[in-house]
Amino acid sequence: MANTNKTPVIIFDFGAVLVDWNQYYLYRKVMANDEEIKAFLEEIDFKHWNLQFDKGYSFEKGVEEKVAEFPHHEALIRRFNSHWMDAMGEIMTDTVEIARRLKQAGYTLFGLSNWNETKFNAVKDGFYFLDYLEGYILSGTVNQVKPEPDIFLTLLKTINRKAEECLFIDDSAANIQTAEALGFQTVHFKSAQQLADELSRRGLVF
Repeated sequence: MANTNKTPVIIFDFGAVLVDWNQYYLYRKVMANDEEIKAFLEEIDFKHWNLQFDKGYSFEKGVEEKVAEFPHHEALIRRFNSHWMDAMGEIMTDTVEIARRLKQAGYTLFGLSNWNETKFNAVKDGFYFLDYLEGYILSGTVNQVKPEPDIFLTLLKTINRKAEECLFIDDSAANIQTAEALGFQTVHFKSAQQLADELSRRGLVF
């Protein structure tokens, strides 16, 4: 950690906060519309399926198991691994600029993201915002996922801070709810402008 006592320590989620990622981008290339995509994702229980990859489960095993369960969707299921990069969007430069300014102002920044380690390693070289962070914890590295409390406790142990000394920024209501229950200060991220307004309202100077 940086040798600073400036609080709060600011914890950034990655996906949909600092970098755009959306499974719909991947499936829009091969499916008719978002309604069709939504029905498919709900049928295969994509949310929980993807969480197991975030927690470190093998993509290869997970795909084979899901294909066995939904053989009529084999091509679409396999595509999530073979064409995973198609789900990547752009760096969210407005939010990253806020992170840069916070870092420059002397705040300690850290990352806490649900991300499969193998997939993250394939794209992280383009994530210049990592330079602004003191470090980060990936769910796939510690085999814990948000919104479960364990990964938040791992974070606190890693950075040697109390929850109330940290401000957690995430787009997921479930993740925010867990963080608040543990005592974190939180901002439920909606947009860069909303984040900037909220930080200013809390008295953070950046």
